[in-house]
Formats: sequence, structure tokens, C-alpha cells
Amino acid sequence: MKRTLRHILTLAACLAAFAGCMKWDYGTTEDFQASERGLFITNEGNFQYGNASLSCYDPETKHVENEVFFRANGFKLGDVAQSMTIRNGVGWIVVNNSHVIFAIDVDTFKEVGRITNFTSPRYIHFLSDEKAYVTQLWDNRIFIVNPERYEITGYIECPGMTMESGSTEQMVQYGKYVYVNCWSYQNRILKIDSETDEVVGELTVGIQPTSLVMDKNNKMWTITDGGYEGSPYGYEAPSLYRIDAEKFEIEKQFRFELGDWPSEVQLNGTRDTLYWINDDIWRMQVEAERVPVRPFIEYRDTKYYGLTVDPRNGDVYVADAIDYQQQGVVYRYTARGELADRFFVGIIPGAFCWK
Repeated sequence: MKRTLRHILTLAACLAAFAGCMKWDYGTTEDFQASERGLFITNEGNFQYGNASLSCYDPETKHVENEVFFRANGFKLGDVAQSMTIRNGVGWIVVNNSHVIFAIDVDTFKEVGRITNFTSPRYIHFLSDEKAYVTQLWDNRIFIVNPERYEITGYIECPGMTMESGSTEQMVQYGKYVYVNCWSYQNRILKIDSETDEVVGELTVGIQPTSLVMDKNNKMWTITDGGYEGSPYGYEAPSLYRIDAEKFEIEKQFRFELGDWPSEVQLNGTRDTLYWINDDIWRMQVEAERVPVRPFIEYRDTKYYGLTVDPRNGDVYVADAIDYQQQGVVYRYTARGELADRFFVGIIPGAFCWK
């Protein structure tokens, strides 16, 4: 929903009163017992169609199971599966336009609980077993939840946003501080004190920072998409930023060309190598002083949409949305860039989660 969102903002506003009225109709179920290690793929599905799904891939056997949430629980996942996080054997699936986060057993895929009544949830970040933050789109608040009780317990007001322009995205933590990038029609990284649940600082970057990660040196990395031509918020060449987490200062800015559309900054398991999408797949050491001139994996005249790196062996997985209508494909490459596997998943595979 990242790159396609700019085309549906007007429609979303018009449908706000009706969006995400998802009914969960229960049917027959299947029993699963997943392998010890695996890769979950959240497939967004089409906005307003309620056809989001969850896939699970075994890297050892190269076997994929699709629609595992629906098959295990007897009802559809909902409308726009945005992200997934695992904590203590429970997978938390954020379903954006159904305003819900499902908790599932990561071995059986069965639902064990859900948190409802969000505005438009994006990502969940755990501070403890009893406290987590949930970022939002079209809301100027970050929600505070109690995962053990499956309930919303409070809110963090984000300065400089209205309900219509509100956008908070991915989160990383350094000490007691949680950092979050503000993406849609925004240009900031916010700093939150997790003890007081208040925004205590903000850092201006380029237009629309799309993702946020923390490397081995406690440097944060964000990449901006620069907006789009005709955007009321502006249009500029995108950039990759390296930010010192302790000082909360920009250390380095790597500029791209106007018209580039970079996204999906990811790290390998040792957190010393960056990967991102900009038509091609790019790779760079975190200590590098300039971006590479040749891509790691070349563009295949398709829609590279999601990206992850196996934390154990460095294999790179690239999600291909194809035409945003049919089943997507995930390509698996070795750390040397050799194609190792390809498999079909659901519609618009957007995010990954390692088990």
C-alpha cells in the first residue's frame, strides 16, 4: 500500500465512512503444524476488496502454503494486510483497512486474539509484554495497546499533524526512545520517550520517508520517495539518510535523481549491509561513503514491491506485485545474487516476517 497509496487518497477520503466494514464469516478450517523456521508473507490484497491473505514459506524445503490464515481460521484476513511482527511465539498481523490487529499462533496459524477499533493501523512495536505502540495512517495519534489484554490503553499525540494528514510508520528503538518515520505528506522522524509516552523531539528529512531501520552502529537509516509530480506537499529528488540515534542528527545524505522512487530499506542479519528497491535491488555497506553505481539485482520489467533478507544466510527475497491484480511472485536470491527459487503468493505481497 506504499507506492499505490497516492493513487487512492481521494477515493479513501470519500469512502472513509464505509471503509473496512469487514464481516468475518466463519467456515471450515484446516489444521497446520508449521516448521520450526519459516517466512511469513503478508499479501495486501486490493484496497476495499477484503482479499488480503497470509502466506508461509519454508526455506529448507522451498514449500509455500498460501491463504494460511483463512484456511486455519475459516474467515478472511480482511482488507489490506500491512505488516506482521512476531513476539514470544505469537504473530501480530496488522490489517490496515479493517482497523484490526490479529494475534495468531505461528505454528498453527490459529487466531489467539485481536485488537480492534484502530483508525488505520500500520506497524506494531513492542516495549514489553504489556505495552506496545501502533502507528496509524489518517490519524495524528500513535495508539498505545496492552497486548496481553488485547485493548487500546492510550494515545500519543503527534505534533504538526491533523487527523487528515496524520501518518506514522515504522519504529526502531534506542534505549528508552522510540523513533518513527512520518511518511504520507510528511517529512519528519519523531522521537518518543517510551516512559512518558510523549514526543520529545523531531528531525526534518526529505519528503515522505518510507521506511526506518537501525544498523549495528546504532545509526538509523531512512529513505524518502520525494513525493510525486503535482503533489500538494511537493516534489523533489529522493534521498537516503544516515542518522545518529544518540545525537538525533543527520550524519549523511545520499541523493538520488528526480523521478527515482526508492523504498523498502532493509538490513541483513548482522546489520552491516543495507538493501533497498529503486527499480533494481541495491546493496551497500553501512560504512560506505557513496551509493553503488551497479545494482545487486537488476530490474526485471516488473513491480518490485517488497524486500527482506534472511538473517541467517543472507538470501534476498523480493516480492513482485506484477499488475496488482493477480497472484504475486516472490523471488529468492542467494547472497551472491543467484536466483535460488521463485514461488507464487497472494495479491500484492508487501511485507515479510521471519519466524
